[in-house]
Amino acid sequence: MESYHICGGRKLKGSINIQGAKNAALPILAATVAVGGENYIDNCPKISDVFKMIEILNELGCKCKMQEKVVCVNSNDLSTWHISEKSMKVMRSSIFLTGAILGRLGRVELAQPGGCNIGKRPIDLHLMGLEKLGAKIQQDDNRIVCSTNGLKGAIIELDFPSVGATENLILAAINADGETHIKNCAREPEIIDLSNYLNKCGAKVYGAGSNYIRVEGKKKMRGTLHRIISDRIEAGTFIAAVAAAGGSIELKSAEAKNMISVITAFRRMGCEIIANDDKNELNVNVNNRTKSISLSTAPYPGFPTDMQSQLVAALVKADGVSEIEENIFENRFNYIKYLKRMGANIDILGRSAIINGVCSLNGNRVKAQDLRGGSALTIAGLAANGVTFVDDVYHIERGYEDFHKKLKYLGADIELLKE
Repeated sequence: MESYHICGGRKLKGSINIQGAKNAALPILAATVAVGGENYIDNCPKISDVFKMIEILNELGCKCKMQEKVVCVNSNDLSTWHISEKSMKVMRSSIFLTGAILGRLGRVELAQPGGCNIGKRPIDLHLMGLEKLGAKIQQDDNRIVCSTNGLKGAIIELDFPSVGATENLILAAINADGETHIKNCAREPEIIDLSNYLNKCGAKVYGAGSNYIRVEGKKKMRGTLHRIISDRIEAGTFIAAVAAAGGSIELKSAEAKNMISVITAFRRMGCEIIANDDKNELNVNVNNRTKSISLSTAPYPGFPTDMQSQLVAALVKADGVSEIEENIFENRFNYIKYLKRMGANIDILGRSAIINGVCSLNGNRVKAQDLRGGSALTIAGLAANGVTFVDDVYHIERGYEDFHKKLKYLGADIELLKE
């Protein structure tokens, strides 16, 4: 078991680089299967989810390796349509391979995906869309088989703007005959990045970033070099860390245009955030006790569910009463019991967390149960008096590259303990 050992009470100061976006890297790596050829994906974060995706691609017959921040994928020899149950259980993002493999080989077999324990995340929208594209879906216990004699373009309207479903359907549609129209689709910057990569390869994807995407299928595609965008959630996490612990930091390679709702929320709390769009830099200063706010999570461009737990951790010591409503995942408050163990005053009412700001937190032993909740507990440890142990930090390492090292570079008293 690996744990963080944190001695709280130190303000953060200094400059760090923001990693490439986890939520862009994974679907783009999956997309290399749909494109074929040799692809070079730059600015990939060195996180366990990326390493697992590389392992899965190699299991499928691709030649895939990572050198520094560049992942090279040659998928010309894609040889199997079977995604192992172990891979699906370890990393939910392997679901992106469904549309890519189906469009390329005409068949894909997989288990129900796993991932973070943050509530039900059914893939019904994925399967519904694939059926409209001409796939035959068979489900037996925990196994799903999708097959087709040839995908055909269709009009698909999603009941909810699911990021995963939008990306999966794009990856299937680029190898379908005719045009596909996806309505009520997700608008996240990572979808724009996926679209930009595919269009570099010769695909024709229009409308990414809006709620309507049109895909012209069966275009001749080739491998390319693509640099993924920076991770807006990592940048937001470090803003939350400064809001909780105080201090002044500079975030390089942070694209403010992709995180307006996050920046706005922390500015409402009293954080000073100055964006230099020309250099993609953010300067964050917090010298006084922050103020309470209320907001709800929502699909992009709303406040992201992936930032909800970090925001709550930053609000625990804010002046006043805050209310944060979670509208995406029903189990995303699991971490709160550990914040309360540290002295936080939080009540859960339905989908909302009511946070009564306290003057101080006390270190304790807590446990990461998912990626973002684990980062929130680390943030609370930075702001607490005494020592905090955050156990099971492998959850955190799924999405953050050298999280504890970056915090230490900024002046935090934090160590990784291996038992």
